[in-house]
Amino acid sequence: HEQLVESGGGSVQAGGSLRLSCEVTNKADFRCMAWFRQAPGKEREGISSITTTDGSTFYADSVKGRFTASQDRAKNTVYLQMNSLKPDDTGVYYCAARLSGILCDSATGISVGVYNIWGQGTQVTVSS
Repeated sequence: HEQLVESGGGSVQAGGSLRLSCEVTNKADFRCMAWFRQAPGKEREGISSITTTDGSTFYADSVKGRFTASQDRAKNTVYLQMNSLKPDDTGVYYCAARLSGILCDSATGISVGVYNIWGQGTQVTVSS
């Protein structure tokens, strides 16, 4: 039984937009949730985090100004709005979660090693 279920991936042309969703299915109180992506042949890259207690966010430089993380606590869901997509944004996008919110809105919050709960991933393909 998956704790995190992502959706919203797809194929778009450069300049387009997509919105990813990540639902927490078991009502766990994760205080920090993040989005990662992995391109073929590359390491998994942290791109955004959100502290669920206050909505504060952190972004990697590669997506800052283009991507926006948000949440709907009533739906136990976090979102990643992706605008001005580029071919370099292509990859499998993963949602991750952890119980602690400490340092969530910092580079620590988008570090692979601090998360032990992962979704199954959703493919995003951006064509030029």
